[in-house]
Amino acid sequence: MKLINADKAPAAIGPYCHAVVAGGLVFCSGQLGLDPDTMEFTGDSVEEQTVQVMKNIKIVLEKAGTTTDKIIKTTVFLNDMNDFPAMNRAYEKNLAGHKPARAAVEVARLPKDALVEIECIAFL
Repeated sequence: MKLINADKAPAAIGPYCHAVVAGGLVFCSGQLGLDPDTMEFTGDSVEEQTVQVMKNIKIVLEKAGTTTDKIIKTTVFLNDMNDFPAMNRAYEKNLAGHKPARAAVEVARLPKDALVEIECIAFL
């Protein structure tokens, strides 16, 4: 196993790394819509936060040696399932036609009261 910590991504807010590389795969920890420099959310809407989440995922995957078009599966955690259409628009736009397997669930609460968190698994 190789632990990945990307200095250009938002710092982990707990005892975990940004990703783990094992068996030719990259397992990314959930990312929030935090600006890496300020550690503040980039907006108040789920769409704005999803755009930042996808940027953060891209940074982590690049540090691990891969790209977003190698994502196999994502899990999307939403604070409110009514935000699904707005999240979906930003998610789809940021994957530029790539359509990995995905699950999306509503949760009671996310860290820092985020509106969305996304984790993923990608090929190296």
